[in-house]
Amino acid sequence: MFPKGFKFGFSECGFQFEMGISEPDPNSDWYAWSHDPRNVTAHYVSGDLPDNGVGYWDLYKTDHDLANSIGMNSGRLGIEWSRIFPESTEGVKADTEIDGQHVLAVDVSEKNLEQMDKMANQAAVAHYRKMFEDFKARDNFLVLNLYHWTIPRWLNDPLKAEDTPNGRSTGGCFNSRITTEFAKYAAYIGWKFGDLADRWSTMNEPNMVFLGCSVDKSAAGLAARKINFIEGHARAYDSLKEISGKPVGIIYANGDVQPLTDADTEAANKMVYDGRHSFFDAITNGDVSWYNSFESDSRIEKTDDTRKDLRKKVDWIGVNYYSRDVVSATENGWKIVEGYGHASGSKEKSLDGRSISDTGWEVYPEGIYNVIMLYQKRYNTPMMITENGMADAVDRIRPRYLVSHLNQVERAIRDGAKMEGYFHWALTDNYEWASGFSMKFGLFGVDLQTKKRQLRPSALVFKEIAENNGIPDNLEWIINTKI
Repeated sequence: MFPKGFKFGFSECGFQFEMGISEPDPNSDWYAWSHDPRNVTAHYVSGDLPDNGVGYWDLYKTDHDLANSIGMNSGRLGIEWSRIFPESTEGVKADTEIDGQHVLAVDVSEKNLEQMDKMANQAAVAHYRKMFEDFKARDNFLVLNLYHWTIPRWLNDPLKAEDTPNGRSTGGCFNSRITTEFAKYAAYIGWKFGDLADRWSTMNEPNMVFLGCSVDKSAAGLAARKINFIEGHARAYDSLKEISGKPVGIIYANGDVQPLTDADTEAANKMVYDGRHSFFDAITNGDVSWYNSFESDSRIEKTDDTRKDLRKKVDWIGVNYYSRDVVSATENGWKIVEGYGHASGSKEKSLDGRSISDTGWEVYPEGIYNVIMLYQKRYNTPMMITENGMADAVDRIRPRYLVSHLNQVERAIRDGAKMEGYFHWALTDNYEWASGFSMKFGLFGVDLQTKKRQLRPSALVFKEIAENNGIPDNLEWIINTKI
């Protein structure tokens, strides 16, 4: 059983769910990227357009009804920066402390907020408020997330991205300019919606962005981008805490990293540190020694190994988990082993004999337990599962996926994890970035022509678990079946 007050809900991202009926948002970088014919030709995007999406902007009441009907009492909802500020806010001058490329502080005054209020798209502000008020009126717990991969085009125009021997990228890597504007945006959102949010998330999966926002894949280049996202989170944390006082966290993408053989253990540990712990060590105790280790590189501006402006900048951790990553050692670090985890491919089974989702990801429920317990041991901070699910168009595997993963979350709680909720990805199908509409993650399908929601059997399994606050006896048989 889950503890009393455990949160069962769903997560959504504005760009992926909102459009499809009225009021498209053409002002984000990803909107421009998805419409660029060069990207379709190069297969960077599918050719599907977010304009034809599932229409949550208009059908939010329908979706909130569906969520409540299957026992959900919570949600992580997104706000699109580009809807709120389609035009630049750089004319509003907040008191900012910058040392070289590093943003140490952004102090957003009441006057600044009033100036920004005159620049904001008030129709979008009012509409978001209606959406969140409807959600809260149902006695739901609301997590508001500020950044989920998209930023306004006035901060990043991906159409300017050039073809290189290493391909193209959307850009949007945080820098001192974007971080400053993000801190101001966070302050404004906290000012406008602080009465509705129960807690905040500054970012969703920044690690996916600093890995992919540049064609530079060098270790030093990655470190330089990572520190900028860390500063972006920290300065947004400061803004939200100052304005609202509510708990502020960050949501991170996690694979359960495992060595292929015992000889690969050190490589796996290094991957976990570089990919996960380095980020969280910075925002918990200010440790950026990993960044300074590249000080001889021109992309690195050395700082103190411990930065006070980054310490204690996380009140809760959002854990996103889908599958594992099996690694083997290389001369310079590690490599992902194909046939397992996220690299299983389009085969029927992984090399371990496990089922594979439509995205080519192995179903590995034990991994969610391992990831949770690593966070618990190292940071001892409250957590929520903020994304977990699978692409399964015919709903063949998802019911078993749900039971097996929630069983592992229960196990982690029994073993001492401060786990407070589980948000499924996703309530409905949606626009899955480069894959377009081909990957079906919803507990409810969507007819994209009529926007009609379609019940999948897995939604009823979710309902049984949520309403029983744990896996009921009549579903426990699934736990012992190999998926």
